[in-house]
Amino acid sequence: MGTIKRGVSLYSYQNETFQGKMSLEDCIRTSAELGANGIEIIGEQTFWGWPEVGVEDAKIDEWHQLIAKYDCVPVSHDFMLDYKRYKGREMPFEEQVASVRKDIDFGARLGMKYIRALVSIAPEVLVAAAPYAEEKGIKILIEVHAPLHFDHPWIIRHAEAFEKSGSDALGFLPDMGMFLHAYPPVMVEKFKRLGVPANIADYIVKAYEDRMLSEYVILNVQQMGGAGPSIAMAEVIRHNSAFEPKRMLDYMPRIHNIHGKFYQMYADYVEPSIPYDKIVDVLKQGGYDGYICSEYEGNRWIEDAEEPDSVEQVRRQQVMLAQLIGEPTPTALAA
Repeated sequence: MGTIKRGVSLYSYQNETFQGKMSLEDCIRTSAELGANGIEIIGEQTFWGWPEVGVEDAKIDEWHQLIAKYDCVPVSHDFMLDYKRYKGREMPFEEQVASVRKDIDFGARLGMKYIRALVSIAPEVLVAAAPYAEEKGIKILIEVHAPLHFDHPWIIRHAEAFEKSGSDALGFLPDMGMFLHAYPPVMVEKFKRLGVPANIADYIVKAYEDRMLSEYVILNVQQMGGAGPSIAMAEVIRHNSAFEPKRMLDYMPRIHNIHGKFYQMYADYVEPSIPYDKIVDVLKQGGYDGYICSEYEGNRWIEDAEEPDSVEQVRRQQVMLAQLIGEPTPTALAA
């Protein structure tokens, strides 16, 4: 039976990081205080100069010192592959592979077990980079992110390529946003502030609940007189869906890290749109042995109305996760 562990993607603290309110040490210390000792990063956010000009050894040394100081564990470096960086042509295959190898090296410098590949990266590129990842003790995990899911042909292509390669260095990182079972209230309120009439907002929320095809919803909103923000609110359905957590079971041997996406946590520790109780039950059933790293993305939906408090939002999710996993609630979480 696997052990589900709690972590945080420092992406969750992006507002505070960008505004200079939280340093790298603040981010790591805060996560540790919440009992979430797994640390995931996006290289560009955490380390100035990555990947264009590189990162000085002193900054890498500081990272390791902080990880040790707060008794944390490096989990994943989330990397990008800018294969469209050249105007008018895509990056050649060999150059794509070389770029992935560069991120493998960076992940190894940071002591990471995994590096996250964006879902747009072709499976052939990852398969070609796998032997180098094996040498470095790194696993490359393709992120399964809405609107894609485990039954999508693109993800099936990756799964087939991974199996054919025979490499244990290739796997999956599911983003829990693909299990969006209700239209997030924090999004509804933002669209209302942008001018979406209440009757149209209510219709879209109910249509999502009824699992109506997004194209029908968009057409109906147009026929209701909706325009601009109303169409945008309906368009959100095109990029999200209520896929089933149980589909992770067939892929569990290659699932090694999880993005605990959430848009808002209520004061009673409930995420109103993503069914974490069902998700954790599936992970337990599958013997998942890895981290769920909090990934707060509600900030962008409230910035126009209030200052995001990412730390409090992450704290609430960590309380929920600790309860669902069956951990005793740490003192810091009860604060």
